Formats: sequence, C-alpha cells, structure tokens
Amino acid sequence: MLMPTDTGDLYEKRKGVFPKAVDGFYRRLKWAIMVVTLGIYWVTPWIRWDRGPYAPDQAVLVDMANRRFYMFDIEIWPHEFYYVAGLLVMAGVGLFLVTSAVGRAWCGYACPQTVWTDLFQHVERFIDGDRNAQVRLAKARWTPSKLARRLVKWSVWLIIAFLTGGAWIFYFADAPTLQREFWSGTAAPVAYGTTALLTATTFVLGGFMREQVCIYMCPWPRIQTAMLDEKSLVVTYKDWRGEKRGSVKKAAAHPGEFGDCIDCDQCVAVCPTGIDIREGPQIGCITCALCIDACDKVMAQVGRPRGLIDYCTQDDADAEKQGAKPRPVLKTLLRPRTIAYLLVWSSIGAAMLFALGARTRLDIAAQQDRNPIFVTLSDGAVRNAYTIKIRNMETRPRPMTVRAEGLPGALLWTDAMAREQARATVDVTVPPDSVAKLRLYAAVPAAGPQRQDFRFVLTATDREGGTASEPARFERPQ
Repeated sequence: MLMPTDTGDLYEKRKGVFPKAVDGFYRRLKWAIMVVTLGIYWVTPWIRWDRGPYAPDQAVLVDMANRRFYMFDIEIWPHEFYYVAGLLVMAGVGLFLVTSAVGRAWCGYACPQTVWTDLFQHVERFIDGDRNAQVRLAKARWTPSKLARRLVKWSVWLIIAFLTGGAWIFYFADAPTLQREFWSGTAAPVAYGTTALLTATTFVLGGFMREQVCIYMCPWPRIQTAMLDEKSLVVTYKDWRGEKRGSVKKAAAHPGEFGDCIDCDQCVAVCPTGIDIREGPQIGCITCALCIDACDKVMAQVGRPRGLIDYCTQDDADAEKQGAKPRPVLKTLLRPRTIAYLLVWSSIGAAMLFALGARTRLDIAAQQDRNPIFVTLSDGAVRNAYTIKIRNMETRPRPMTVRAEGLPGALLWTDAMAREQARATVDVTVPPDSVAKLRLYAAVPAAGPQRQDFRFVLTATDREGGTASEPARFERPQ
C-alpha cells in the first residue's frame, strides 16, 4: 500500500504550464491541421447535398428519428450497422498504424483535446502575452486589470466552447432548421442539454486541465507502449551529441568538453505538456515536435547543425551513436509492421467499398402467422398468412411485385384485395426510403406435403430493377 513519506505528500500539486510561442515547420504543420480539422467540424453540417425530394439535403446527417446515417451519396440503414463497425475498426487499425510509424502523432496534431487546447492557448497568448508575461500575470495579485484580462479570456474561451457544443448538435438534425429552433427556444430539450454539456467540458478540459487530460485521463499513452518498438519514429533528444551541456562561452573556453546543447531550456519552454524531452521518452510527450522547432532555431543562432532534437528511431539512434548517418524517413516508415497494418487497413476499406457498391437497395422479410398456422378454405384449398415487410432504400417510390417461388399453384392476395382477385403475383408500391408492411395470404391445393419450403421473391419493376428473396414455409394439415 502506498503511504506518504517524510519527503512530502503522495501527490504533487500541479505546476502551471505556459508554452512559449515558436515558429517552424512543425508549428506551421500544427496550424494547418488545426485549420483543416476545425473547418471540417464546423462547416460540414452546413454543406448541402441533393438526394431528391424524398430525402434530407444535408451532406452529413445522423437522423436518429428515422434511424438513418447519411454521408454524401452513402446512406446507412439500421440493419447495415456493420458499416459503422467497419469504420470503427479502420479507425483503430489506422491509429495503430500511425503510432507504430510515428509515435503519438495523432495526439500531437489531430486529437480534439490537442486541437482545442492549442486554440485556447493562442487566445491566451493574444490576451495575456507570451510565456513570460503569462507567468508574471499568474503570480501577480488580483487587481482590476488582472480580473479584466481573465474575464475577457474566459469569455472568449466560453464562446469557442459554446460554438463547439452547438456545432455538434447540427450533425443530428437539419442544421438551418435546428438553428432557428435553438434561438427561438423551440428546440428539443436534448439539444440544449447536449450543447451545455459539451460547452462545459470543452471549456474545462481545453482551458484549465489541458496537459492533465493527456497525462492522467487519456488511456492512449499507456496503450501506445504496445504499439511502439525500436523502429518507430519518436521525438528524440540525441544525448550523445548534446551532452555535456554548457553555454556557448563555456564551449568556446573548453573545446571538446561540451556538447551542442547550450542548456537554454527552450525545448521545455515551448512544450505544451511542460516536459523536458532531454530526460528521455516519457508519458507526457505527445510528439507534437515543437521542441524540434525551438531547438533547430537555437542551433541556427549558435551556428551548429540542426537535429539535436529530431524524429528518430531507437535503431537509428544506436547507429548514429556509432557514427552512422541518419536514414531517410521513407526507409524508416516502410517496414514489415507498418506495411502489414496498411494492408489490413486497406483491405477493410476495400471490402467496405465493394459491399457498398454491390448491396441491393431493396429487401424483404416474411413472418408466418402461427395462430392459426393454416386455414382450409371452402373450395378445399389451404391458406397460410404472412406478415411481409418490404424495404425500399431508394429516395423515390418504387413499384414491385411479390411471388412465391417453389410453391406450385400458389395464389396470393392481401387485405386490400378480395379472395377472387388472388393471382400468382402481388403488386405493391413502396414509398421512398421506407419500409412497407402488408399482410399477405397464400393459398395452394390441399394435396401436398405437410411442410413445404419456398421463397418469397421481391422484384422491382422500374427501370433500375433488382430482386430480393426471403425463405418461408407453407403448412398443410396432416
């Protein structure tokens, strides 16, 4: 059992992290990814997509009321949930692929916690100033000026958080309509509740908890150790080149005694989680590579080669210690493990695309009445009754026929028909994007087996055509 010791409390109080602004390739890459991801999140619900007069015109829509998922030309029905499962599997395999190749690049660039925290930090930097100004302000006593700055900053954070929570609900209803209802107070209570919850969590997690979410709350830092190996690219401090640390003056005064690291702590100052990458791999590193930008800038200023902190594999690090030259990144990425992940990921995607292209847009289901199982008619024929469900997955009405295949002499009719109108096929028009339910009767001569298997065959009679079938059983008296 863990017990407090004489050296202090069991848990250390959180120390504030105030990342310094930095410019460089990886900072600009983070900017680009932030713009793209936030743009996709906020703009997507407003994109229109013409699916005809019988379907919603929102490009991406999770229609909970009608149990549909729309993504541009793709429409997923409840019985096709395996497509969603396939997407989740692809996301998992893709995460394994990225981690095995370049470490926690997802965490450092595209994770929602990282993106929104980064955005909040830029707002903070704009209002409070850069790192040193933020530190001074945090230590200063509360004055009207400090309170005003805090209120302005928190207000901007709250607006961003509200826009975040508000955007999420637009994925579940027509965005323009829901927006009008939201501001007029007529939207469903769940819309206001969801917006409030996501606003609060975004405000707290992105504005105050920040690196604590990555280090303590997120399970991925602990899972990733199973994904990484000695051939994975991770942000690495090349200690064999940097140690022993010393200033430029010390290095000039003692040639050959000091390494390239001048102990400026810029790599620590720019880190969004406040770690020191020079202490080696650690759970707080999200592989954002901002320390690389900071270190490269310092190396250029002191006239030393870049790459003291860089993306590097453990194998390459060991080789470089022995004097070998760094390998090209492409050769590092193309290895059996990443290729295997890529093949699995691509295979799942290809299979889903094939299934989407080959799937039929109509379906039929049949359930036989069990009470009574059969009825003997006045003319001696035997009748069974069935509940038929016909699914039309197109966005237009479709005329169809139903026939009984494998049941010789069968005559069919529905509740809307008289017994005298029975024939070998029944015509039905199914409304767009819906399931039609009808009660169907089948009558055959009494002579025959007690139980006879057959199939209901559904055929679309429009220009597109298509068929679907469902097994069924006909029962006769002994």
